[in-house]
Amino acid sequence: MASMMQPQIILLKEGTDTSQGRAQVVSNINACTAVADTVRTTLGPRGMDKLIHDDKGGTTISNDGATIMRLLDIIHPAAKILVDIAKSQDSEVGDGTTTVVLLAAEFLKEAKPYIEDGVHPHSLIRSYRTAGHLAIEKVKDLATSIEGKSLEEKKELLAKCAATTLSSKLIGGEKEFFASMVVDAVLAISNDDRLNLLGIKKVPGGTMRDSFLVNGVAFKKTFSYAGFEQQPKKFLSPKILLLNIELELKSEKENAEIRLSDPLQYQSIVDAEWNIIYDKLDKCVKSGAKIVLSRLAIGDLATQYFADRDIFCAGRVAEEDLQRVAAATGGTVQTSVNNVIDEVLGSCEVFEERQVGNERFNIFSGCPSGQTATIVLRGGADQFIEEAERSLHDAIMIVRRALKNSTVVPGGDGNSKYLRQHARTIAGKSQFFVNSYAKALEVIPRQLCDNAGFDATDILNKLRQKHASGEGANFGVDINTGGIADSFANFVWEPAVVKINAINAATEAACLILSVDETVKNPKSESAQGDAAASAMAGRGGGAMRGRGGRGMRRR
Repeated sequence: MASMMQPQIILLKEGTDTSQGRAQVVSNINACTAVADTVRTTLGPRGMDKLIHDDKGGTTISNDGATIMRLLDIIHPAAKILVDIAKSQDSEVGDGTTTVVLLAAEFLKEAKPYIEDGVHPHSLIRSYRTAGHLAIEKVKDLATSIEGKSLEEKKELLAKCAATTLSSKLIGGEKEFFASMVVDAVLAISNDDRLNLLGIKKVPGGTMRDSFLVNGVAFKKTFSYAGFEQQPKKFLSPKILLLNIELELKSEKENAEIRLSDPLQYQSIVDAEWNIIYDKLDKCVKSGAKIVLSRLAIGDLATQYFADRDIFCAGRVAEEDLQRVAAATGGTVQTSVNNVIDEVLGSCEVFEERQVGNERFNIFSGCPSGQTATIVLRGGADQFIEEAERSLHDAIMIVRRALKNSTVVPGGDGNSKYLRQHARTIAGKSQFFVNSYAKALEVIPRQLCDNAGFDATDILNKLRQKHASGEGANFGVDINTGGIADSFANFVWEPAVVKINAINAATEAACLILSVDETVKNPKSESAQGDAAASAMAGRGGGAMRGRGGRGMRRR
């Protein structure tokens, strides 16, 4: 009898947690639904904000899906996939981060009853991928191109896209004001892909309407030494010298050793140090520059020297600000003051130091390249300004994408009705799965209604009826009246790439989670002795416990 017993095979470390089968898929779906419930109420113009308080005492108020998902400390491995798709939506298109999480969770929610009834996940995955492909094709059919339109028409269309994005944000009350500012800022950097050329500076105080756009570069006044106030604070058409060297009197103590045979020689060394700094300053003045900026310190001697010669200087300028000044003015950052020629100097129409709230700002406007812009944001609480910055980032990304892809779509798209009709042409179980996918797409209008306090069932019935009539493909929820309205006529527009990316990412995430049927969680590493003991037990089938040296463990 003993010879017939199968030997026990231990593959995984003791304490390893494994979950598998249908129950594991359902558990993953439940985790993803719980995550979506966290951000569900933030969707749309009437969405609520979340206040997230971290262990360091910092507080963040936001209704941006990607920001909330990033700040939530999610540990469930399947639910982390929703965090990843929110991040990817944010980096790719900038908006629709809440939408993508809701869609993915709803696709999974619709799949849950089928999984519980014993349907194989891959049957669902196949149907979902087919439905996702059809939905994306439908969005492309409805898209309107803005290519070939005049600059004024294009600006108007882009402003509508930006306003649609901002309507659901904290600064939605001033969406027209900020939408035109965002469009001007994005058009200023034209076709350049570097987002860091567009700066946002935050100054507490004032109202949102006090915010303004600088067609050039603006940055906060840097640390200054005595003599700074004697320098001129405004120039017309100045030449600008950009440096990455220190203009400060400092003894050459690094890696240097000097041995003197005569104490009188010490004075000549001190004089040499002064001559070096004066030589540098003299070359800066001879270059003809009226503004000298450096990434490193400009000391008190240099500050006073420049003040005596009516030259403005600023040291310890942030790297990103210096690079933006270089891009805007056409200058080149120099690592030496020797042989400074006119070609490396930048220029602008007007430079001035202006008071903004409690801060002083150095502002370069009328720059020749015109490839930079800076938005100076005003507002009350710090959290408010932080959220305003996040909102503007979303709007900037949307306008950039609309410019690049040059197609926009209305808010409502009738995709659910289109997929329901297509489902009727499919034979077999796939018909149910595509139908469920179509139903899941209705989560967006339903959630918009719930967040605004409207009767979701009543409005969705009106919407279905309008879509079924064949004339209302563009119809969507009207947040202002509590009914339905033509999204295209009401200028509720967004770049086609937002919807395409959201549908694509949500479908991929749902398929990925459905395809996982086992989770293996390794225990934390124990001491080497514990590991050796466990392996000894496994090898001997639970025989005598041995220490690392192989001797029997003795009781002391």
